[in-house]
Amino acid sequence: MLKCNTVCKRFAPLVRASSTVCRQNVRRAGLNNVRTPTCVPVARMSTEPLGGGGDNLKYALLVGAAFVGSLTYAVVTLKGDHQRSVKRMEDISTRLQKSTLHIQSAPPVWFSAPSALSKPKPEAAPSAEQSSPPPEAAAPDAETTGKPSADSTSPSHKLPSHTPYLLIGGGTASFAAARSIRARDPGAKVLIVTDEPDLPYMRPPLSKELWFSDDPSVTETLRFKQWNGKERSIYFQPPSFYINPEDLDSAENGGVAVLTSKKVVHMDVRGNKVKLDDDTEISYDKCLIATGGIPRSLQVLERSGEEVMKRTTLFRKIEDFKSLDKVSRSVNSITIIGGGFLGSELACALGRKSTESGLEVVQMFPEKGNMGKVLPEYLSNWTTEKVKKEGVKIISEALVKSVACKDDKLEIQLKDGRLVRTDHIVAAVGLEPNVDLAKSAGLEVDSDFGGYRVNAELQARSNIWVAGDAACFYDIRLGRRRVEHHDHAVVSGRLAGENMTGASKPYWHQSMFWSDLGPDVGYEAIGIVDSSLPTVGVFAKATAKDTPKAATEKSGTGIRSESETEDTATSPVASATPAPAVEHKDDYGKGVIFYLRDKVVVGIILWNVFNRMPIARKIIKDGEEHADLNEVAKLFNIHED
Repeated sequence: MLKCNTVCKRFAPLVRASSTVCRQNVRRAGLNNVRTPTCVPVARMSTEPLGGGGDNLKYALLVGAAFVGSLTYAVVTLKGDHQRSVKRMEDISTRLQKSTLHIQSAPPVWFSAPSALSKPKPEAAPSAEQSSPPPEAAAPDAETTGKPSADSTSPSHKLPSHTPYLLIGGGTASFAAARSIRARDPGAKVLIVTDEPDLPYMRPPLSKELWFSDDPSVTETLRFKQWNGKERSIYFQPPSFYINPEDLDSAENGGVAVLTSKKVVHMDVRGNKVKLDDDTEISYDKCLIATGGIPRSLQVLERSGEEVMKRTTLFRKIEDFKSLDKVSRSVNSITIIGGGFLGSELACALGRKSTESGLEVVQMFPEKGNMGKVLPEYLSNWTTEKVKKEGVKIISEALVKSVACKDDKLEIQLKDGRLVRTDHIVAAVGLEPNVDLAKSAGLEVDSDFGGYRVNAELQARSNIWVAGDAACFYDIRLGRRRVEHHDHAVVSGRLAGENMTGASKPYWHQSMFWSDLGPDVGYEAIGIVDSSLPTVGVFAKATAKDTPKAATEKSGTGIRSESETEDTATSPVASATPAPAVEHKDDYGKGVIFYLRDKVVVGIILWNVFNRMPIARKIIKDGEEHADLNEVAKLFNIHED
């Protein structure tokens, strides 16, 4: 405003002079015509070729230009002054806030120099180290808890409304698919949604190695020593491997995010979107369903009331392992119902503990022996004796009639009249595939095997795939199947991830599974292993090398499928060593059991024979009839010391 007044004062004399000249010219024109004009013809003043009219026009233009220029300059100057004033106030406010922050967090020595605020020393910088620990410190936290950071689960953060790759389920199949997608599409953005509070982890150690750990805090660390002595975590990757779900949209190079403790409750296939249990909607381009399964219970247990169910464990997750470990330290007896893989593994694990704690471990099942649905009867009986030596009381051919809580004990009444009193029950009677989304998604569920029916490329729809326990797929050799094992989850998840990125590969892999009854007895199996099929077993005397412990020491891994799935066998060479006669026919130290259907081998169990699975896979793939399976057994070199 001051500048505007100054300009006006400078131009005032010029304006007055021009006005005086104009009045004099008008009088002179009137005297020459002997009359006073009533008006000044502006047109004449501006068009006379000679005389004072041309000068008047110049003065008028000069005055007009000066006025317009002064007004414009004043407006621009005032506007600029206002903007600078606002910016100045903001700068002052920001400096005050920064000064307050430094006063609270920095040592007083920072104020000894004027530059201390703008250029603090690196060692005195605000604590980035406090908010994000170094990798050395972060790794133990990752491996002990496997929990996502608080930021990733805070409800105040906005979750992505869209993701290119959506994986439903946080198990082995989902993790394998995520890694496969990222391997083929390095910039891919992958979102895993799981109803568990944990990051992806492997399940086999929950019933195997974790129980043999000497670490009293194993339930917190979830670290274990494999049979080969090497230690590792149950989690596939630490939290630092993943990115927070709310950062997925802005991740320049993509990444894998895990949304924990959230369940997908509805799937809109046409709209390519899902709804979570908190009503959040997430759309996708491609989706994988890897929801796994739910542990089966017995109807007789469910009818027995809430008190019985409170003292019953359906074993499946990390929380189940922690809960059962706690129970085993506080009760006198535990009864395991089920004689399959899981039930027998838990029985051996708890039986080992019973020698130290005095815990009574009982295992009951309807079959004649352990794993009676899988092993031929003679081998099932031999296995049962092994389990007994681990400190387990076996009750075979047991059918539960009723369960009741009486005198602070659970009474299990069997149909043949036997009564078992116990403190806690573990039900290990199989798995039910989780197909909760089938109805809302309109996906087909197989009526014979359960699970989502998929084609050879594991597709249920054009942009929906299924992998792991929940997938019912077509095996080109063995027909339609559904498999509930770790190796199948790894391979099917990996293939689904490849196909989600355009590979279009069929599922030809023959997955394997394994079970260890402690460090001295274990087996690996492939194909259809059903005790109702005809079997041929070829055995040899075992040596110190023929144990799960020795096998993992040689291979360097405790999760055997992770190493063997990449191997192939093209032309196995049979051993030249003749098959010796087994001195003790009831000593099944090591051997090969062939399962036949229409004289063709459809399944193979390698009993204390390890690292030979590629050979077994090739035999099943060839699908040939064999006149003498003793000769085929030589391919596995079981007679070599």
